[in-house]
Amino acid sequence: MSFKVIKPGLLSTIQDEGRNGFRKHGVIVAGPMDRFAHRAANMLVGNGSEAAALEMTLQGPILVAQKDMLVAICGADMGAEVDGVAAPLWQPFILLSGNELHLRYAAHGCRAYLAVHGGFKANYVLGSHSTYQRAAIGGYEGRALRTGDVLEVEMDGLASEIVNEVELRSKFVSSMIRPDYRDNPTIRIVRGKEASLFTPNSWTRLLSQSFLVTSQSDRMGYRLSSNPKLELEAGLSYEMISEAVVAGTIQVPSSGQPILLMADCQTTGGYPRIGHVITADLPLVAQVKPGGQLRFQEVTHLEAQEQLLLQAMDLKLLGVGVKAWLRGLG
Repeated sequence: MSFKVIKPGLLSTIQDEGRNGFRKHGVIVAGPMDRFAHRAANMLVGNGSEAAALEMTLQGPILVAQKDMLVAICGADMGAEVDGVAAPLWQPFILLSGNELHLRYAAHGCRAYLAVHGGFKANYVLGSHSTYQRAAIGGYEGRALRTGDVLEVEMDGLASEIVNEVELRSKFVSSMIRPDYRDNPTIRIVRGKEASLFTPNSWTRLLSQSFLVTSQSDRMGYRLSSNPKLELEAGLSYEMISEAVVAGTIQVPSSGQPILLMADCQTTGGYPRIGHVITADLPLVAQVKPGGQLRFQEVTHLEAQEQLLLQAMDLKLLGVGVKAWLRGLG
């Protein structure tokens, strides 16, 4: 075992990279909302990016370590403490057996990720450990954590005695490559397939006004609110034959208030798609709490691809450096 759950937090679920390859059968991908933070946390403890980590939303859990472990926390700042002493963010550290790891309310950001060397053990369904609560599959019994749950590690972690504290402090994710988390970020988008069906004023409003992230937002999608609403050209219907959607798709139902689809989104949708958030900016969206606001900026497909490539290169360099360091410890 690795952790006993004393308090589960508001919504703590086990997520890996997601359930890929099954969308054609109507099975959603799931996986982390903030893929950058999830991958970074795994890489800091020497895991592959596909390892299962714990995603914690808004209010973190209280966990007691059942053995010595190498762990890392990335993403939102939840004021993590180990036995009352502040724990580092974006940096690996040792938990000793019996230590209490306490994560509080997210003061900055919305979601944090806890990774442990060896990865968390979880139900493996259709090629993934990711939790999908609506279908009750993957993760810890297909659900969020509860008081009394016991989390286990997939493989044995590093013994604390071979990890030098000074070396640990030298391994971290530089602020230069982290996403620029903000309460009210500007998010880059490309035009959606049905963008031309909206009035010119609606497209202008999409790029010029702020959109409130409402309390009806969740892992499936963010419901946004603005005034005035977005409108189709006269005579066109908001109801259309369902077509493919992905995380980042911005749909507009008849209310004229956009829905920005996220990690647990459906595989097809029947509302016009006015735009798509670029993949590199989805971590920024994932860290906005309800009550925050989003603004949108149009970019080209080439710019979207370049930003994703740069982000991937930063993570790859981080992973190579950490793995070389861990090999040296052995």
